Amino acid sequence: MLTPAELVWLIAAVAKGDQDAFERLYAATRSKLFGVVLRILRRQDLAEEVIQEAYVKIWNSAGQFNPALSSPITWMASIARNRAIDVVRKRGESSLEDEPAAMEVAADSPDPLARREMTEELKRLLECVGRLEPDRQKLVLLAYYNGWSREQLAAKFETPVNTVKTWLRRSLMDIRECLGL
Repeated sequence: MLTPAELVWLIAAVAKGDQDAFERLYAATRSKLFGVVLRILRRQDLAEEVIQEAYVKIWNSAGQFNPALSSPITWMASIARNRAIDVVRKRGESSLEDEPAAMEVAADSPDPLARREMTEELKRLLECVGRLEPDRQKLVLLAYYNGWSREQLAAKFETPVNTVKTWLRRSLMDIRECLGL
């Protein structure tokens, strides 16, 4: 995996139409983004289609990326995640709540092998998420790890959508502050 600085450089080159940079960016990030999309869609054929659309959007939007606002992988994962959620909403054939695996939130601690492979950045992120109140931890993980929409979160937490938006925004601000961003 490339460093965040290298990804920023590649995105800047992609914004200028550099196809070689786009190929390197794709090679460095495709498995991560595919994992995000597959977790939401649970169908490889749909995930492959969404990934293709996400990379088209990344190509077209590269000039709008601002490294001061988010990391490159976060920006790209958001594009892929949002596209996958759009597909779930359009298809309407399976709700995330209908599938038991979608209700599971990541365990408090990863298995030992995964922990060894974890980057320092990820360790810091997990530590910061762990400092949130338990309900806020669950909310953030359901939103950004499982791909739940704000409407689904509102139903799950039996609260208005605007409240969910506020909780997410405040939780992300707390995480950013904890990370020193």
